[in-house]
Amino acid sequence: MNENEIAKEVVDAAYQVHRKLGPGLLETVYEVVLAYELKKRGVTDQKLKEYRRKRDFSKTIEPKGSIQETGLRRFSIQEHQATHLHYDLRLELDGVLKSWAIPKEPPTEAGVKRLAVQTEDHPLDYIYFEGIIPEGQYGAGIVSVWDKGQIELESREEEKIIFLLRGERLTGRYALIHTRGNQWIFFKTK
Repeated sequence: MNENEIAKEVVDAAYQVHRKLGPGLLETVYEVVLAYELKKRGVTDQKLKEYRRKRDFSKTIEPKGSIQETGLRRFSIQEHQATHLHYDLRLELDGVLKSWAIPKEPPTEAGVKRLAVQTEDHPLDYIYFEGIIPEGQYGAGIVSVWDKGQIELESREEEKIIFLLRGERLTGRYALIHTRGNQWIFFKTK
């Protein structure tokens, strides 16, 4: 069963319960059923443990978020003016945003390679996050969306991810190649 079929079953089940219990419960029922289905498939909030550990949500406006499977394949790149200007690549995979920090502007032309340092997974709520992370908080500085769009996954292996980006600035076939530790190379192939 693929993600779309799972999502349809979850929505159908939530709707049936909603019809029996009345208005106002649909979102809650959907979240409970979705959490159950994700847990059954081994997707848990443990993926966000590091993200949450680094943040004090009483002081930052960043979303706390949760693991979700939307059936969508989105990406975003956020310009992050922290201690040093960098760009955060976020790919919607496995119910979270897989994330890499790119020290220089992302490549728009083939042949330009950029270092991409993998960081902790972020919740899907973070995909279009913009705002100011306060001083004293992890990642303090200004975050704005630099690019956003759709991703089409071509292949995904432990050391290599190939995908098509359909964004406002980045379009075409891209690759992330693991080199060592948390370091990857990000580049446009064509």
